[in-house]
Amino acid sequence: DSASYFDLTPVDQGEDVRREIVVALEAMGFQVEAAHHEVAPGQHEIDFRYDDVLTTADSISTFRFVVKNVANRNNLHATFMPKPIYGINGSGMHTHQSLFANGQNVFFDPDGRWQLSETCLNYIGGLLRHAKGFCAITNPLVNSYKRLVPGYEAPTNIAWSERNRSPLVRVPATRGVGTRVELRMPDPSCNPYLALAVMLRSGLDGIEKQIDPGPPVNRNIYKMSYRERRHLKIDELPGNLSEALDELEKDTLIKETLGEHILKHFVEAKREEWFGYIKHVSPWEVERYLGVY
Repeated sequence: DSASYFDLTPVDQGEDVRREIVVALEAMGFQVEAAHHEVAPGQHEIDFRYDDVLTTADSISTFRFVVKNVANRNNLHATFMPKPIYGINGSGMHTHQSLFANGQNVFFDPDGRWQLSETCLNYIGGLLRHAKGFCAITNPLVNSYKRLVPGYEAPTNIAWSERNRSPLVRVPATRGVGTRVELRMPDPSCNPYLALAVMLRSGLDGIEKQIDPGPPVNRNIYKMSYRERRHLKIDELPGNLSEALDELEKDTLIKETLGEHILKHFVEAKREEWFGYIKHVSPWEVERYLGVY
C-alpha cells in the first residue's frame, strides 16, 4: 500500500489483517495498547503492555509467531527484517524500560532534574556506556546497519534526550508511574532474551557505578556538524556488523552477561555472516562501477 503514519482504510490496505492479528493476540492474553499503520508503505506497529523482562521476551517471541502465521493465512508475508526497502524507514523495536520497587516507579522523582531520579539517570548512563558493546546483540544482522543511518528516524549517535527522537535514548514526557526510558536502536530481528538481558545488565551497571549520562541533547543531532558532535562528546554507534562485533569483544560486562558458550557461538556465526556479505557483489556495485572501470 501507499499509506503512511496513522492512515486509515482505504489507503491502509492492511487494516483488516492487522485487526485479525490483534484479535488473535488478545485471545492469547496480550493486552494490546495500540495498533496502527506506520510511516513506510506496508509498515505496521502493534504495541502491547509492558511486563517483567522474562515475560516480555516470551511475549516478543510469541508476537512474531502470531504475526507471521496470521499474515500467511491471508496470503501475505510479514517480515521483521530491519531494512527491507532502500529509501524508506526501516523497522525498529523501540524498547521502553523502567524499574519498580515495592510498587513504586524508581525512575520518577518529582524533585529531581527533569523529574527523573538519580537511579534513572544512572541507568541511562549505563545504556549509553555499553551501547557499542551490545549493539551486535540488539542489531544482529548485516541488514540492521542499513537501518541505523541518518534521516530515517533511527539513532546513530550515543546520547539521550527528554525531548527529541534523534538520540539513542529518549525519555517520554510521561511522569509518575509511567516514567520510563526508551532505547531506540534495537530492531525486531534480535533474540529478545539476549537483547533484553544486555540492556538490563547495562542499565544496572550504570546504577551500580553511578554513571553520569551527561546533559540531555535536545537538538536534532542529524543536523549537527561533525565538529559540533565532537565538541559535545557525542559518540557514534558501530557502522556495520563487523564493527559491532569488535565492540562486543571489547566489552567485558556484555561478554560476562552472555556467558562464554553463547558469546563464542554468536560471534563465530556472525563473523561468518559478515564474511559472506563482503564477498558478495551487489547490484549497486555493478550499476556504479561496471561501465566506468
